Amino acid sequence: MVRVFCVANQKGGVGKTTTAISLADLIAKSGSRTLLIDLDPQCNATSGLGFSPIDSHPLVSGVSFSGKLVSTLESNLQLLPGSRSFGDVERLSGGDVLDAERIRCQLLDEFSQFEYVLIDSPPSLGHLTQIALSAATEVFMPIQCEFFAMEGLVQMIAVIKKIMAQNPSRLKFGGIVLTMYDVSLELTHEVDREVREFFGEIVFRTVIPRDVAISEAPSHGLSIVDYAPKSRGARAYIELCMEVLDRG
Repeated sequence: MVRVFCVANQKGGVGKTTTAISLADLIAKSGSRTLLIDLDPQCNATSGLGFSPIDSHPLVSGVSFSGKLVSTLESNLQLLPGSRSFGDVERLSGGDVLDAERIRCQLLDEFSQFEYVLIDSPPSLGHLTQIALSAATEVFMPIQCEFFAMEGLVQMIAVIKKIMAQNPSRLKFGGIVLTMYDVSLELTHEVDREVREFFGEIVFRTVIPRDVAISEAPSHGLSIVDYAPKSRGARAYIELCMEVLDRG
């Protein structure tokens, strides 16, 4: 069965898109057929791999993904780019129940040719994020090591539990990863303790450090592993990917 990760957090700037790109690239490098879907209207997952947003999103038109997928530098990784079209964003975020169900069914139909699918969702609890969660088998949450790390997570978990209740056998908590980890700061260790005490074993052992290479990679249209393979950030994402695959 295909593993479908919804990479989600209602807060922006937590490393959500970087994590989606890095994991998708590394899972593909492990030899698995992988798809990265950019559902965030900001289209950062698209530009972060060196591509431009598309004019019309296939989830709006209802056409097959096949004509919109692009091949990345990694042969096993394909990308469904995002769209910044105002009409597409308005339609996808509109909240119509029937349309949401059609989009969810289309997503599920398109997954069969892949072993792993990662969906980069918007930094919100809105319609698009809920569609992504309903189509996913696992929710993956990056949390930044800062004062407000836990803020809003109660609402996030409430939405996730709601989706789980609708289809109890499909969605589960895939894991939480701590990002922007600075071992020199006491606040980082406080957040680490708090998150692990609250969430327990679903928190990954691997943490993602603050590393300028992680911030630079998207501007070159490359994953962190392709941009700076010897960096601390690349090593951390490699270790995280191994944990993700082991949990399968």
